[in-house]
Amino acid sequence: MAKYEYWLTPEGLLLLEGWARDGLTDEQISNNIGISRSTLAEWKKKYEDISDTLKKGKEVVDIQVENALLKRALGYSYEEVTKEICENPETGNLEMKITKKVKKEVVPDTTAQIFWLKNRKPDVWRDKHEVNSNSGEKAVEKYIRAIEEDMRK
Repeated sequence: MAKYEYWLTPEGLLLLEGWARDGLTDEQISNNIGISRSTLAEWKKKYEDISDTLKKGKEVVDIQVENALLKRALGYSYEEVTKEICENPETGNLEMKITKKVKKEVVPDTTAQIFWLKNRKPDVWRDKHEVNSNSGEKAVEKYIRAIEEDMRK
């Protein structure tokens, strides 16, 4: 059986999808298969199943990263739970016991917000604007520069 044939089977395609979903690059995937990156590129052109499977796996990771970036940009809260090993007075056995629960807040991240806006709304948020005499546009640009300057500090 030629090497590529295994990777067209359901098991092979599942493995490829899993590697892509785990965030492996094409170079890492080709190393796992035991082929060169250029051979994997040829397989992707020649065999639609391999190409589609890798795209499908990477799409899942892309969405997870996008969701994480959005969460970081907007801020979020979570509950921190502290556990300690304590002796149970009734049995004398050591047990893991929750000793404290604290609700914590992660403030919105300005860098994540800027990154998100520059990529999602480049016509409004790109670094270089065609400035016309409209003072409102100048104010927005000045505000963006001030935020970026604060970020660099």
